[in-house]
Amino acid sequence: MAGDLISARLQERIRRDFPDADVARGVVGGLRVLAVELEDSRQSSERLMAAAVLIAAGDVDRFRSAVRLARADWRDLLMAGELGHEDWPQVLDEELGPR
Repeated sequence: MAGDLISARLQERIRRDFPDADVARGVVGGLRVLAVELEDSRQSSERLMAAAVLIAAGDVDRFRSAVRLARADWRDLLMAGELGHEDWPQVLDEELGPR
């Protein structure tokens, strides 16, 4: 289900930003839970999860803050992750690489 929603390019970004394998697994687990929690938003799950990873910039505490922000209001998460505007598909491609 949500685990399948973590694209290869997002997984690669997580591995790059969080080189410690245990930390990366924790981030992936957190993203899976977040994707399920935000299903009703009807937004691209990759977009939402990527916003949290981009906000974190490799910092676990910032990742946790991004998850809290998403739970409060997913729109704020997208804005903070710079994926809240119409050009978000291009920004996502720039940050994660092409699909």
